[in-house]
Amino acid sequence: MNKPELVIPGGHQAETGSNRLESVFEPPSATVFGSAWPRIHTPLNELPTRGKELIDFASQVIPGGFMPWQKWLAIHSLKMKEDGRYAHPFRVTTVARQNGKSTYMLALIAMNLFHWKDSLQVASAHRLVTSLEQFRALVAMIEANDDLAKQVKRIRWQHGAEEIETLDGCRFVIKAGGSAARGMSKPESVHLDELREMHDLESFASLRYTLMAAKNPSINAFTNAGDAHSKVLNMARDRGLAAASGAADDIFYAEWSAPTDDVHDQANWVASNPALGHTIHIDNIRATLNDPHEVVMTEVLCRWVQTISSVVNPQAWEACADDTVDLDTEKLTWLALDISPDRRHCALVGAQKLGDENFVVKLLHTWENDRQLDDKAIANDAASYCRKYPIEYLLYSRKTSGAVAARLQPAGIPIYDMDTAYPQSCDELLGAINSGRLKHRGQAELTSQILSAVQLRRGDGGWVIGRRASSTAVAAAVATALATHFATRPETETDIMVG
Repeated sequence: MNKPELVIPGGHQAETGSNRLESVFEPPSATVFGSAWPRIHTPLNELPTRGKELIDFASQVIPGGFMPWQKWLAIHSLKMKEDGRYAHPFRVTTVARQNGKSTYMLALIAMNLFHWKDSLQVASAHRLVTSLEQFRALVAMIEANDDLAKQVKRIRWQHGAEEIETLDGCRFVIKAGGSAARGMSKPESVHLDELREMHDLESFASLRYTLMAAKNPSINAFTNAGDAHSKVLNMARDRGLAAASGAADDIFYAEWSAPTDDVHDQANWVASNPALGHTIHIDNIRATLNDPHEVVMTEVLCRWVQTISSVVNPQAWEACADDTVDLDTEKLTWLALDISPDRRHCALVGAQKLGDENFVVKLLHTWENDRQLDDKAIANDAASYCRKYPIEYLLYSRKTSGAVAARLQPAGIPIYDMDTAYPQSCDELLGAINSGRLKHRGQAELTSQILSAVQLRRGDGGWVIGRRASSTAVAAAVATALATHFATRPETETDIMVG
């Protein structure tokens, strides 16, 4: 999924830092260097900054100090208002993998801990192992610097709640992702790594509101590009784009990302990898280009995709689009219905053969309800399509749509439970897409749900489209798989001739 892009031009004319800072942006060699300025960012201002202090501190605790992009980030994200509070209490930095996000975050945490004297800082990542690695890196940074080490009162190693406390009583604590807000009393700063993995707005809200009583609160989030499931990151990015367009918002958003999807365009590498030429060799980027396209898009180009681990290849699905095909009200039809596990989303898909091995699928109807769908209303709507098309069956899953099917059967509508054939249906769907035998009309909602479908492995070696694993509504994708089972059924008992 590529969201609408808003590009805020970068350049020296927008730079408000010192001449010393500007000088490092101009590498003297002919080596290809990444862009020090983000491609997208919220408006800059002329307020005083704490960034120069952080840059000087980083030069003492990090070999070689900050890279140019990290200096730009420090200068512009740590602006201060006249009352001594941050101009941007919520800061989101989006940049490709292995460009130094964690290094910057550790320097900021140490600065808050030892010099700016934040009483309590909390760091959280989606995976506990990530938080632990960051904690170990911070401890190593402290132990390598005598001036910092002698200020430490204690370091506590408690699984999932590691803590550093200074002689001044300042504390830094790491928390596992889901429990980050639990038991926290008035932190000053919150640090979130890989914000794209935070799929729950409620968890983020509970964490954010622990800062309500802080004197000078700040949330510092660092991430790579996300997908349709990255609810918190997508919310923050939308706010950042709106602020860049003039909306009143104190968020700071900076994104180093490629302007296009061309993975072979060197200009895209430069825009999305600010550490290029510093800690990333250009050959290392070239070596990734044959990896799965959606992975390269997010990890290297920092571009949004529909789903990072989508079971359906986006290029294969796009190749199946054909707006000249449609369902015929005179031809044999298979309708398929599926409801999401939370019973808030439902989809009805129709399928017909096209006279050869090809077949067409079409999303006919979707239902949504913020609380719970009405089985009777769905049944009434679905019945109208069953009368419109000459159907062989309405296909459904007894586990998700049994109540709707039970209302349709007494009306004489033929129904067919697909639970046993569901794994085979998913396999048939993927094969039909990859071979180009499936045709669709390029419907935006169907495309979104198909590309959001995530593969759920089964213990017997098979797989299905995971309704819960997909983390978003994929009822249309599941229904398409069910319909595909019948649409790919051979006309005769002998489907493949041998000899």
